[in-house]
Amino acid sequence: MEPIFKRILLKLSGEAMAGARSFGIDPQRVNELAAEIGEIRQMGVQVAIVLGGGNFFRGVSDSARDMDRVAADQMGMLATVINGLALQDALENQGFFTRLISAVEIRQVAEPFIRRRAIRHLEKGRIVIFAAGTGSPYFSTDTAAALRAMEIKAEVILKGTKVEGIYDADPAKVKEARMFPEISYLEMISRGLTVMDSTAISMCRDHHLPIIVFNLNQPGNLRRLVLGEKIGSLVS
Repeated sequence: MEPIFKRILLKLSGEAMAGARSFGIDPQRVNELAAEIGEIRQMGVQVAIVLGGGNFFRGVSDSARDMDRVAADQMGMLATVINGLALQDALENQGFFTRLISAVEIRQVAEPFIRRRAIRHLEKGRIVIFAAGTGSPYFSTDTAAALRAMEIKAEVILKGTKVEGIYDADPAKVKEARMFPEISYLEMISRGLTVMDSTAISMCRDHHLPIIVFNLNQPGNLRRLVLGEKIGSLVS
């Protein structure tokens, strides 16, 4: 079977890097993620990744309540760089060429974001990891994912979560929660579903960029998705 996508943007939360831990990085889980990402790269899919930083610090968390929002968001951006370094290391240990690209200038650690250079890395078969969000406060890493996906002309955003897709209520709290196999951008916004923030969804709607929300904790789901299986929830 051939992949149905040539170029994807994978959105990973910081919590995905923490695995079963409540804080920090779980090396075993990061190696598992790297193996799954590497598998689709070997299938010929060009892979870009946007990482969150919630496993270390989140600008809108309770721990940032008394902080200046700009400073808190900047701390969150740096947390995504730490996650990017961990994922880069895991991918390269498994033999995949990667580039870590930061929206905040930090040249000793990562390349600055230059759109044409990022696209060239993808064309050469490198896995590109985008860190530090958009580089600006008040914007989430979901918004960064939408922005970077459009800049590199990705065909889809694949958002990995810990549940099967998008539900009308929190499935961990509501047993009768219903999953949407497909949902429109407008319905997501009007229902106030928080899988992605409204800015990111609006950007994707304006540029007709589909989003697939799927369970990242189910081994093989990423591979099945790029081969065209109906997994998770499609936002279009």
